[in-house]
Amino acid sequence: MAETSIEWTDATWNPVAGCTIISAGCTNCYAMEMARRLQAMNIPKYKGLTRKSGKRTIWNGVVREDHEALNIPMRWKKPRKIFVNSMSDLFHDRVSDDFILRVWEVMRDTPHHNYQILTKRPDRMGALLRSRIPKALANVWLGTSVESGEATERIDYLRNVPAAIRFISFEPLIAPVGLVDLHEIDWAIVGGESGRGARPIKEAWIDDIYDQCQLHNTAFFFKQWGTWGKDNKRRSKKDNGREYRGREWDEMPKSALALGA
Repeated sequence: MAETSIEWTDATWNPVAGCTIISAGCTNCYAMEMARRLQAMNIPKYKGLTRKSGKRTIWNGVVREDHEALNIPMRWKKPRKIFVNSMSDLFHDRVSDDFILRVWEVMRDTPHHNYQILTKRPDRMGALLRSRIPKALANVWLGTSVESGEATERIDYLRNVPAAIRFISFEPLIAPVGLVDLHEIDWAIVGGESGRGARPIKEAWIDDIYDQCQLHNTAFFFKQWGTWGKDNKRRSKKDNGREYRGREWDEMPKSALALGA
């Protein structure tokens, strides 16, 4: 687990390492290059997870369960919002059901933390949770990533998952998603892509999501413009900032606020 600069969480916990590219939102995933760097630092967990494709670093399909990492949250006494698997996807098909259940046991046994799980595979998440973990944990937030209109079916899978809080990360938002149905979705995170090769975000795409958040009483969090700003000019992520409609948006799920998260 590590402290993080991700704006919507406090810390990260990575009991799984490695992944595969599943959709256009994965193309410039920061975790691929980070895994390469961690391997270069001789961290065994990240050894042999990536390969070169031209000038790019990409996943090679190796996914590793880190059993030694399972007890890390138990050592954190101060309550945290913890992003689970910022470097992978807990519901990747190469992660065993039994290991996922062990992750769930850790989260159950550390109720002072709030866990945020984000997946691009909400179909597997829903199937497993309904069959093996039908009761939602109050401190576990379940979410899916939706980068464009081509990925909006993930929202319907998410809506059927037993969860105390459901959320969507519209990041990197690389194309319009249109008027998506946010019924029973508690929280929406929106952000543009950053880094080399970043694809631009359009304000109109953000507007569509913001309007649906207002309609469905969904908390709205604007994470970043990314490398391409509101004026469609390429700058650093820091220079483009986080301001949208004249302010920064840091809303959190209302039910989480009621619990003091």
